[in-house]
Amino acid sequence: MTRTRLPTEAFLITFDTADGGALRRPRGSDGYPPYDIERLAPRMGVERLRVTLAVAGFDENELDVSIEANQLIICGKQVDREEVDYLFRGIASRQFQRVFAIEDGMEVTGASLRNGLLSVDIERHDPVHLVRKINISTAE
Repeated sequence: MTRTRLPTEAFLITFDTADGGALRRPRGSDGYPPYDIERLAPRMGVERLRVTLAVAGFDENELDVSIEANQLIICGKQVDREEVDYLFRGIASRQFQRVFAIEDGMEVTGASLRNGLLSVDIERHDPVHLVRKINISTAE
């Protein structure tokens, strides 16, 4: 039996440490697949985070990572495999969708799948400060 989990609220990823964390989790989320969010060492002054999801049993072509309107959307749907005669089945094979809201200025720089873990790297570059000259007109 396949369960579809569509989130009603996105997780918020932020570099703001005023509240002590990089994630604000909505109430009522079911926790599948489990994930970690880690702060990586800055590189060349750029702040970095990594979101890692435990996706045991999923192939690269069964996972999708996309960005839409400041949301990082990670989906997984396993394709039907030949009928297997399981003696015990403990590895989940359900489809999922995880949505993370990301702050303005954050950029997803890549994703990798190794040993059943999907890692998505996020960077926040320093905002570009533009100085713009405003012409003053004289009213006559």
